[in-house]
Amino acid sequence: MVFDFLWRDRDGTKAPVIEEKASATGPVIAYHSSGRVAWSPRDTMSLTRAAFAGNPVGFRAVKLIAEAAAALPLVLQDHEQRFAAHPLLSLITAPNQAQGKAELFEALYGFLLLSGDAYLEAVHSGEGVPMELHVLRPDRMRLVPGADGWPVAYDYMVDARKHRFDVTGPVSPICHIKSFHPQDDHYGLSPIQAAAQAVDVHNAASRWSKGLLDNAARPSGAIVWKGAEGQGTLAQDQYERLVAEMESNHQGARNAGRPMLLEGGLDWKPMGFSPSDMEFHQTKEAAAREIAVAFGVPPMLLGIPGEATYANYQEAHRAFYRLTVLPLATRVTAAVGRWLSAFAGEQVELKPDLDQVPALATEREAQWRRIAQADFLSAAEKRRMLGLPAVPEEGEGE
Repeated sequence: MVFDFLWRDRDGTKAPVIEEKASATGPVIAYHSSGRVAWSPRDTMSLTRAAFAGNPVGFRAVKLIAEAAAALPLVLQDHEQRFAAHPLLSLITAPNQAQGKAELFEALYGFLLLSGDAYLEAVHSGEGVPMELHVLRPDRMRLVPGADGWPVAYDYMVDARKHRFDVTGPVSPICHIKSFHPQDDHYGLSPIQAAAQAVDVHNAASRWSKGLLDNAARPSGAIVWKGAEGQGTLAQDQYERLVAEMESNHQGARNAGRPMLLEGGLDWKPMGFSPSDMEFHQTKEAAAREIAVAFGVPPMLLGIPGEATYANYQEAHRAFYRLTVLPLATRVTAAVGRWLSAFAGEQVELKPDLDQVPALATEREAQWRRIAQADFLSAAEKRRMLGLPAVPEEGEGE
């Protein structure tokens, strides 16, 4: 609410008149930055531009996770068998005309990492398995809560057009996958939100490096004027001429190394790097490591120097799959499997096939050997420990 103080004549005198103005959007505006340090905006589009499209560390971290998770072989099974052919497997293999399985899941994982939310739409004819699956952009989706707080619809908005998905039916046309957020009931928290300050530092460091290169990769200096006695400052026209000559003849990469001609008592005093300037690259590398840690990618895999947590690249690669890729892929595929089970009318489970992941081949081989040598376990118990359906062997139960 704003009060404007206007002055109006009243019987030959002037008196203040207060006009009250209120914005129509005032009740729904929250001032998040009041009294705080100004950082880059924290909305999904701004973070995506800053941390993915405009930052090589964030870009590579998201691509590395999304591509690795999307490339995992998937298996579909119920409590009795693992399916070699199934309508849901056919749908996942060719979800729509523009995408295959890898492209669909890469987009799904990418949006989940960038926004904390991922949305999958089912194009359904009304019976059986959906005809197509499509990934929807999270920045265009808005959840509509009901009186009890649970979602009753999703609004997908593009420019001035809006389409509403009703999710009150027996099967929802939208599968909403979200990351854990301790302060939001409806939307997830993305890794780039946690790493936003590190992204700002890293991007600012890159801009500083670019500015230094534009200045011939040398620190700045000062022009000292030693005027005649009684003349403490330059005349205005002299100052403007000096500034114009500096900008046109001695700044930028194209003027690197050009000698400077000083006259009229002017002297150049170069300024060297301070100890804090010398630590600048360490600050940038520290910010890059923070971004990698937020996404769960070992900095060694991103080529960030100064990281010695893992003994070698192979160990870091194995930890990346075990701690980041597999938990993400297991959670997302389980949610998609439960959602598609409602369409198919049967309870099935969709999950990564760990035995076909090259990075985990050594661990899986050791696990198979250890379980196979456990004579005190039955065949059904061994299958359950390996994630296989508990199919009874021939002769059992007779």
